[in-house]
Order: sequence, then structure tokens, then C-alpha cells
Amino acid sequence: MKAIVCKQFGPPSSLSLEDVDSPKPNEKEVVVRVKACGVNFPDTLIVQGLYQFKPELPFTPGSDIAGVVKEVGSKISHVKPGDEVFGFVMHGGYAEEVVVPGHACFPKPPGMEFPVAASFMMAYGTSYHALKDRGQLKEGETLLVLGASGGVGLAAVELGKLMGATVIAAASSDEKLELCKQYGADMVINYTAENLKDRIKELTHGKGVDVVYDPVGGDYSEPAIRGMAWEGRYLVVGFAAGNIPKIPLNLALLKGCAIVGVFWGSFAMKTPEKNLQNTMQLMQWYGAGKLKPHIHKIYPLKSANDALEDIMNRKVRGKAVIDCS
Repeated sequence: MKAIVCKQFGPPSSLSLEDVDSPKPNEKEVVVRVKACGVNFPDTLIVQGLYQFKPELPFTPGSDIAGVVKEVGSKISHVKPGDEVFGFVMHGGYAEEVVVPGHACFPKPPGMEFPVAASFMMAYGTSYHALKDRGQLKEGETLLVLGASGGVGLAAVELGKLMGATVIAAASSDEKLELCKQYGADMVINYTAENLKDRIKELTHGKGVDVVYDPVGGDYSEPAIRGMAWEGRYLVVGFAAGNIPKIPLNLALLKGCAIVGVFWGSFAMKTPEKNLQNTMQLMQWYGAGKLKPHIHKIYPLKSANDALEDIMNRKVRGKAVIDCS
């Protein structure tokens, strides 16, 4: 089979398309013929050796997969060969076949196309876990989403609105903010042209926001915290800006707020039952037409490096997807 291989940590241009051995499952795993794989910002960090964990070299990047079951382990009963599925892996998705843990492999809804299914788990799983489990977002509260036009950001905008919040979307261009409005944002902030803290206070009439969803980090984190309401929750999702901010902890005291870490991958692996409950709710909403992933572009497997570079260069709105079939 063919797979994108990372032999040394470096830029996406160092990746290569190679022939590798087909994988075999253990008793609790599923081998999936991959039809599509979502591209996520952490993939750009993993191939550079900048992520929280470093896979043993050589490895194949990619986490969000959708495809058809080829083979199952002896203890797998919820899916069988020929079933259409979606799921997630720590890495290995940019390939024609991948081994998926049984508890991270789910039957795909019949009407869901493979590129959409491959855009779902990481973005919506992260955002729903963040808003529901970590942020405890309540109906009537105000949610600020930074990096709101990206994969997880746009999902947070859509879910926040669905959960009954007033949603403020913040992004780096008016074009990106137009997409956020289409996904339910009530108000928007262009944080390259406007002062983030001042604009938050203006839009909330001085109260501040109850929950901040931050996958960006960098220079926007501190002003976002300064724009929080009393007893707000600041969700640390990621650092797409490239640098990890140093927050003055007196702000947490003055705001009576909580700074809360969000690591969906570990949540899904450590508590698969809770993740399954969240996934079932997301699937119910999708089936009812209440969620619709935005596909920016579909790339062929041989061009996976281009997809990663487009994400690194902030060219992607919503999700980039690799066609692995």
C-alpha cells in the first residue's frame, strides 16, 4: 500500500509518498481502507517534531480517517469487513490503509460522505468536549471563539450557537469572518484590525465573555482573558499562532476565572465511554441537519504536503481533506 512517510522531523516538503507493508490488527483493532483523512493543525507540528509527543521515526501522520473496514481483530464485534466507518488514530491516517483502535472506530452514517466523515472527529470532538465538559457552556452565556474560521474554531462557533450561547467569532480577516457568520456567529471581531480587549467590552456592554475558546494562543490570549466576565472559563485548546503565551496569573484572581486545559485526544483515549456519548450526540445533531463541516479543499494523497503547508500559511477555512482512495 502507499503512505506518506515522515523519516525525519522537518517541514512538510520533507515528507515522501512510499510503498509500505499493509498493517495487521491485534484482537482489539480494525484495519480500515482509508477513503479520506482530515488534515489538522497538530499534524503540522507532529511532522516538525514540535508537538506534545514525538512518534518514533519513521511514521505516517494523520488522525481523522474515514473508510471501509478491511479486517477486524477477534474481539471486535461492532463493525465487520465491508462496513463504512470513521474514526481517529494518533497517527497513520495519510495512507491507503490504517489500523484503528476498536473503541475509536464508529459506523459511518449512510448519508455522510467520506470527506465529511473525515472532517468530523477531531474538529467537532474537540470543540464539543471543550464547550460541554471543560467549559460547561450554558444557554444564554456569551462565547468568544478565537481562530474562528479554522477547523476546530468553526466547529466551536457552530456548536456554541447550537448549545444556546451568544457567539462572538474572532479571526484575522473579514473574508474569514463572513464564513463564521454563515455558521451562526452573532458578532465578529477582526483582531488584526481591531483591539481585541476593547472590542469584547464594547460588544458585551462591559460585562465580558463567559467562555473563551482559544486554539490560537500567541498575542491574543492575554487580551481575551482581560475581556472575560466574572467567573468565566478560558479554554486552552492549542497554539496555532506558534508561541505559547505567558499569562499573568493575577488575572485569574481578579476575574475569578478558571483557566482550563483541553486535550481531546487524551480524553478520548482515557475515557472512551464518555467520548462515545459525545460522538453519539454529535451524530444525532448531524443527522438532524444541525451540523455541517465546511470542506475547504480535497487534496490527493501525493499532495499531502501541500495541504499541511496551506494550513501552516493560514490559507484554510474550515477543513482540508486528503483523498486516500
